[in-house]
Amino acid sequence: MAVESISADWEFDRFDDGSQKIHTEVQLKNYTKFLEEYSSQLKAIEEALDDSIGDVWDFTLDPIALQLIPYEQSSLLELIKTENKVLNKVITVYAALCSEVKKLKYEAETKFYNGLLYYGEGVSDTSVVEGECQVQMGRFISFLQELSCFVSRCFEVVVNIVHQLAALYNSNKAATKIIESSGVHFQTVYEHLGELLVVLITLDEIMENHATLRDHWKMYKRLLKSVHHNPSKFAILEEKLKPFEKLLLKLEGQLLDSMIFQACVDQRFDNPGEGVSVSKNSAFAEEFAHNIRTIFANVESKLGEPSEIDQRDKYAGVCGLFVLHFHIFRTVDKKLYKSLLDVCKKVPAVTLTANIIWFPDTFLINKVPAAAKLMDKKSLQAIRSSRDAFLQQKAQTLTKDVQSYYVFVTSWMMKMEAILSKEQRPDKLAEDLSNRCNVFVQGILYAYSISTIIKTTMNLYMSMQKPMTKTSVKALCRLVELLKAVEHTFHRRSLVVADSVTHITQQLHSQALTSISTAKKRVISDKKYSEQRLDVLSALVLAENTLNGPSTRERRLVVSLALSVGTQMKTFKDEELLPLQLVLKKLDLISELRERVKVQCDCSFLYWHRAVFPIYLDDVYENAVDAARIHYMFSALRDSVPTMLHAKHMESCEQLLECYDKEIMDVFNEHLLDKLCKEIEKDLRLSVHTHLKLDDRNPFKVGMKDLAHFFSLKPIRFFNRFIDIKAYVTHYLDKTFYNLTTVALHDWATYSEMRNLATQRYGLVMTEAHLPSQTLEQGLDVLEIMRNIHVFVSRYLYNLNNQIFIERTSNNKHLNTINIRHIANSIRTHGTGIMNTTVNFTYQFLQKKFYIFSQFMYDEHIKSRLIKDIRFFRETKDQSDQKYPFERAEKFNRGIRKLGITPDGQSYLDQFRQLISQIGNAMGYVRMIRSGGLHCCSSAIRFVPDLEDIVNFEELVKEESLSDETQKAASVLDSVLSDLTTNSAEGTEYFKMLVGVFAPEFRSLKNMHLRNFYMIVPPLTVNFVEHSIGCKEKLNKKNKNGAAFTDDGFAMGVAYILKLLDQYQEFDSLHWFQAVREKYMKEMSAVVKEQNVQATSQDEKLMQTMNLTQKRLDVYLQEFELLYFSLSSARIFFRADKTAAEETQEKKDREDVAKAAAVSSETESSSK
Repeated sequence: MAVESISADWEFDRFDDGSQKIHTEVQLKNYTKFLEEYSSQLKAIEEALDDSIGDVWDFTLDPIALQLIPYEQSSLLELIKTENKVLNKVITVYAALCSEVKKLKYEAETKFYNGLLYYGEGVSDTSVVEGECQVQMGRFISFLQELSCFVSRCFEVVVNIVHQLAALYNSNKAATKIIESSGVHFQTVYEHLGELLVVLITLDEIMENHATLRDHWKMYKRLLKSVHHNPSKFAILEEKLKPFEKLLLKLEGQLLDSMIFQACVDQRFDNPGEGVSVSKNSAFAEEFAHNIRTIFANVESKLGEPSEIDQRDKYAGVCGLFVLHFHIFRTVDKKLYKSLLDVCKKVPAVTLTANIIWFPDTFLINKVPAAAKLMDKKSLQAIRSSRDAFLQQKAQTLTKDVQSYYVFVTSWMMKMEAILSKEQRPDKLAEDLSNRCNVFVQGILYAYSISTIIKTTMNLYMSMQKPMTKTSVKALCRLVELLKAVEHTFHRRSLVVADSVTHITQQLHSQALTSISTAKKRVISDKKYSEQRLDVLSALVLAENTLNGPSTRERRLVVSLALSVGTQMKTFKDEELLPLQLVLKKLDLISELRERVKVQCDCSFLYWHRAVFPIYLDDVYENAVDAARIHYMFSALRDSVPTMLHAKHMESCEQLLECYDKEIMDVFNEHLLDKLCKEIEKDLRLSVHTHLKLDDRNPFKVGMKDLAHFFSLKPIRFFNRFIDIKAYVTHYLDKTFYNLTTVALHDWATYSEMRNLATQRYGLVMTEAHLPSQTLEQGLDVLEIMRNIHVFVSRYLYNLNNQIFIERTSNNKHLNTINIRHIANSIRTHGTGIMNTTVNFTYQFLQKKFYIFSQFMYDEHIKSRLIKDIRFFRETKDQSDQKYPFERAEKFNRGIRKLGITPDGQSYLDQFRQLISQIGNAMGYVRMIRSGGLHCCSSAIRFVPDLEDIVNFEELVKEESLSDETQKAASVLDSVLSDLTTNSAEGTEYFKMLVGVFAPEFRSLKNMHLRNFYMIVPPLTVNFVEHSIGCKEKLNKKNKNGAAFTDDGFAMGVAYILKLLDQYQEFDSLHWFQAVREKYMKEMSAVVKEQNVQATSQDEKLMQTMNLTQKRLDVYLQEFELLYFSLSSARIFFRADKTAAEETQEKKDREDVAKAAAVSSETESSSK
């Protein structure tokens, strides 16, 4: 702008410094960049929507809808313009009345029918609170008041139509003729009048069949009575009650007595004040009758034919018109009456709306009793019996009907796809359009036929309270699916249909215009002018003008009325008139194609027959192959939702919707989803456990259901959510497998196998449980042992060589064992941190046990005996070759028994031995924990290629400059690897720790009484050997209570306590095991000598005794040897080769060496 504002004088001085060019280039570059980014974004969106892009519309995902119905901008007065002013007025009046009827009908169908039908719904019988009925009715009164106004308006419109028609067809010679009406038949007006009468009949039928509404009304009136007696209690003024009561009486009389239609036809149609004579007007009576006959003739020929569309509704209208004619003119056309009744054999009942069914014969007999008397009873009875026969026949032919319609509809769908996806050729445009038109019309015809079968059959069964067979229910549900398939086909191709409809209507317009212009020329060419001929000409011109525009309902109505005038005086030849009527019928259908399809395929009536839904779901479940059809059924169930929005008896219609939603979902869960979940789970279980001998699963014998079809279904749309069967079953299996794995962690392998199978067989994407896994033979968990270590060490026996714990006794037929692999699994389950905690618990346990140990050693009896034995050994060791005498130990063992025994026969020494065994078991458990930890670490680290050379992942990631999250993950990986390498290389010296923590206390002066321990070991070993031999002998007996083959906990315990007291040398000085060996060898050699001496005497009994003695000595010696080996092995763990003093010296030496090395390195660095 600054550049532009420079004055002309300065113009020559301007120079180009190149800045503008640079600026432009920058802007261009930015713009190019923006365009590139934008196009890539668009491409990404297009790829994301790839499946749904195209001209095929998904019924469930419908964010955009096309409204094809053209809206009429011009008023009727603007549309109906000709030079003929009188004709204009006549056509305008009838067009306005017909439009009014259409509006009233629409209001009734959307608002009033639904409001009445849904009254009382959405409340279960069990949850009805006292007074709820009256509250509902209280909310409903205003709706009834609106309905009352609506009915009054309908009455007025009926009277007006009758008056307007009577004014045109006047038999009074004196009255002036409006137009020449002799050949004019406004059939359209009579059809509209019939439609309005059907609305009143429908309201009557709804009231008649609505027991809940009438019951609630009675309760409400009773409530009003109690309010009347005590108005102050309800805070209502008494003067307001009277008018309200009057209003209620009026509403009851007008609406609830099912006399709406009767009241309408009983109105006084003669009104001399307006100068219109009706009942005495013979010309009008004749015209009225003629139109009824004409409409009926058209209807009757089409009823039950494949080309039937709305003839049943028109038939109901004809019956209404017939009754109205009877009530106005009091004459009956018996022939017509009989014909009307004869139709009932073909059409046993007509569905007026939803579940309201209407029996024409009952209606005609009740409303025209004069004519009914003339009919013979047999023919009336035949009509009733034909209704039962119809139902029986339907039940038999339903399956056939379904099959034939299945073929028809599928072939029609193929035609639709073919004709709509075919490129239009300009040279064959007309032919192509007429083909499309015929296919569209055919679709509507199929929809109408199927809809009629479903509604009539279901409602008849319901009305006559007859049970339906399962086969019939399944067949009807199949028809519902076909009906929805027709609607979905139209919807899927909405774009092409919308495009075609405009062209087809244009083509039909041109055909109609050609036909009309031919007739017009014929009229003009005839020079005899008369008023009638002018009327005809004006009517044809009006029809032409109106057709030159969009095909709106108003225009089509005007054309229809204009042609009622324009077709008189044989302006059209017969061969011209029929095609014209056909074109106009097609125009009606095509112009309202979307609306017609919607109305015909509307399945909101299923709300009243939702009891069939469980049977349908069972059928779908049984025949899983075509599971996709369930989409159609849910679409049908969804049709009830818009109608429910007109319910007025609840605070909000949302409550009704929620109730319906819950009911359908409960049924769906019970009859399909839960069954499917259970079946899939069962199948997976049986497949995984095929190694067990289960039921015969041979598909050739027991059959096979492929339930995988359910998982290829798209999510089902219902209300404002999608039901994803695949996701539901996956979630169920995930939840079940997770919960059951938490209960029994050792089953993790089974459940992961089932997960994999679910993915392979059914394509379900399962979630990994991420639960700590266990093996099938997990054994006792480390956590359990840790918490109950006092129980564990007393109930389990330790085996030193195999590193295994065996249960002492069990009520089962087997004994539990715990080995390194079990411990390793537990550590993998809970993490290595649990090892330190376990050792800590063991330390606390040992603390308690050592307290009891100390008390026993402090006991006067024990201490005095031990001191005596020590003194004795010191005095006699030279004579006994430095060996502690076996007899002395045996005497000690027996002497202790004299101090007392427990109820189960155990001496104090037995209990002391058990205490030491438990301490040893605890140490054995600590050893197993360490081994298990090493086992776990080595199995975890086996995936690391070289333990000596582990790369630093964090550094590598930083070099590649990857994201922070990756760097964090890499550092975690490094720390895990370093932990594993250190753990697997060293393991923790737990024994050293447990010795180090107790040794100072044991060796302190205040625990001097413990120093005698080494002297009690010999009697303890004697006691242990006796106990061990007794346990082993029980293994061969029937009663194995107390049997055992190993108890190395004792050896571990003795070795550990000797180490704590630093008494290995003192114990070794006793040379106890040498003394034992010498003692037994001596005895055995004595026995051998005795055997040699006795061999000559051949005393068998004595020889047997000798053999047994030798065997017993052998067993004892072997047992002592085993104990010696176990004790020697156990001492290795506690470094028995060194005394405490030597260990201290070694530690000191190590520290000195480390210090010296540190000093030398310092001096080296300083010298540098």
